[in-house]
Amino acid sequence: MKKLLFTLACAAMVCACDAQHKAKTNKSKAQTEVAKEESDEMMAPDFTLTDIYGKPLTLSDFRGKYVVLDFWGSWCPWCIKGIPKMKEYYQKYSGKFEIIGIDCNETQEKWKAAVATYNMPWKHVFNPRSSRLVADYGIQGYPTKIIIDTKGRVDRVVVGEDPAFYSYLDELFK
Repeated sequence: MKKLLFTLACAAMVCACDAQHKAKTNKSKAQTEVAKEESDEMMAPDFTLTDIYGKPLTLSDFRGKYVVLDFWGSWCPWCIKGIPKMKEYYQKYSGKFEIIGIDCNETQEKWKAAVATYNMPWKHVFNPRSSRLVADYGIQGYPTKIIIDTKGRVDRVVVGEDPAFYSYLDELFK
């Protein structure tokens, strides 16, 4: 577990600096590749959180399917900027993967309002501030997208609204 946290934290720190600078896309893509290589055999920490309908959602229930964990908040301009592209890819590869939007640093009211306002069709869970999930995944910046493979392993970590995330989905699902 310590190795996973360390690797995810390192990958997040390396990627975070370039995530907001579109001019550095190639460098950011290379760093994403490093994050993938470092995380090849690491199991994603399991969790159970309450979904937007008040029901428990457990990550391991999605084993056998690719999952994108999207750590985001409505207070984050880069998170909001990326929603249209996320919606496009969610529809483009419908049935090939699931997105779990993980609220970060919101009240339940603001979180639910944002999901409704932006009409985000994927699964969403509330992450209470008392939760250790952000620490367990070593989240350092927002948005952070973590791709988990069909066996429950961390496949890729992308920090920021980076085109490399969408390019990787195209590679993965074509």
